[in-house]
Amino acid sequence: MGAVGLKPILTFLSELDRNRDSYDEARQLFEELVIALIAEVGKFEDLGGLKPKDCIFRINRDLRFSKDKSPYKTAMSAVIGPGGKKHTGLPYYVHLEPHGRSMLGGGHYKPTPEQLARWRQAIDEDAVRLNKLIHHKNFVSTFGSLAGDKLKSAPKGYSPDHAEIELLRLKQMIVGHRLTDKDVLSPGFVKETVKVLKTMKPFLDYLNKTLGPAAA
Repeated sequence: MGAVGLKPILTFLSELDRNRDSYDEARQLFEELVIALIAEVGKFEDLGGLKPKDCIFRINRDLRFSKDKSPYKTAMSAVIGPGGKKHTGLPYYVHLEPHGRSMLGGGHYKPTPEQLARWRQAIDEDAVRLNKLIHHKNFVSTFGSLAGDKLKSAPKGYSPDHAEIELLRLKQMIVGHRLTDKDVLSPGFVKETVKVLKTMKPFLDYLNKTLGPAAA
């Protein structure tokens, strides 16, 4: 192979070097955003001395169990909550990605069987408080409705005609608020983000109290 045939290698490596500067700048700005959010969320949530490094996910992707072998994520994300990535409860999730793919979210993505049983028992016994939370006008205008994977039919032990069958069928309890690029670039982005997270708080409080920790 001639030297000309190897030129793409040097081109690629030189672009990596230039992109490193861009990444360092973006990472620093994202860290500053997380610092600002920690300060504001800390006014209504006990974060216990949370630091940005506790919250921010690596941009490198874990390829071990993924069909997508792209080495890097196309987003920057963090969780804001006690313990950060090693959270002891359910944190707030902040995700920045271009082309209108940014979002704020929260809830439970992987409840254990024990936690699902607690969720369903709570709904079966009294769903009034939860329904007040998720049907409140501010919640609906911010998140729409609860999202997440569902069973195709009623869970074992519950009637398909149960008044709260849609809640009972949930296998995940998730809320999300989509953000446009314009939203992210707005001077009031931190303020609006905190507003969304405060609207989410009663729902996360309900989940933390109802589901509790996983069984040992």
